[in-house]
Amino acid sequence: MAILKIERDGRQFTVYVAGSADDTWAFFDGQVYRQRAPDEAPTHRRSKGGRHVLTSPMPATVVKIAVAPGQAVRRGDTLVVVEAMKMELPIRAPADATVKAINCREGELVQPDRELVELE
Repeated sequence: MAILKIERDGRQFTVYVAGSADDTWAFFDGQVYRQRAPDEAPTHRRSKGGRHVLTSPMPATVVKIAVAPGQAVRRGDTLVVVEAMKMELPIRAPADATVKAINCREGELVQPDRELVELE
């Protein structure tokens, strides 16, 4: 893992970066960013009918599930918190939606691209 210190507009930030040349993760300002080989699927997928599937961005442990099936959520709400490399990574709603299903449980070790939450 690399820890980068950057400065922007007079403010200092820390960016944590891990992974390999074809699959790199960066954690910055409460968000996870992933750069993968072009043929791989994104961490958030939208399917027909407006359904969103949120997946784990990296191997991690589910430490908190903040929503329940049927619950209405707003864009940016934290749905699940996973922990990887001693960092807590919130998985946030990409849009206003309703939680259709939770496909994980607290304490569970999940692999990259494992479906965690379905929204509609």
